[in-house]
Amino acid sequence: MKNIFADIPGQLPEELFTTLLQHKNLKIERIVSRGHANADDQWYDQEHDEWVLLVQGEAILELAEQRQLIKLQAGDYLLIPTGCKHRVEWTRPEIDNIWLAIHF
Repeated sequence: MKNIFADIPGQLPEELFTTLLQHKNLKIERIVSRGHANADDQWYDQEHDEWVLLVQGEAILELAEQRQLIKLQAGDYLLIPTGCKHRVEWTRPEIDNIWLAIHF
């Protein structure tokens, strides 16, 4: 048994990506952000679907095609389909923003 809130370092110079489970076409990871965001020209463009849940914190995602900012609070989730360019615009700087990401 493990805990999604465990083993988060006190200093976090970059986002922390931890694979929790990987099996065939499935990857589940924990992402911890503490004020981290992508550069204005840095977009994720994935060859798989991704379902994300913001377990703790606040964040803003930007979806390129819709030119849309999506504000997420703890408990919010969304599906990011294959090929949907997206980036993290903002995460709350003073706390651990914890994401659960399921890639399939």
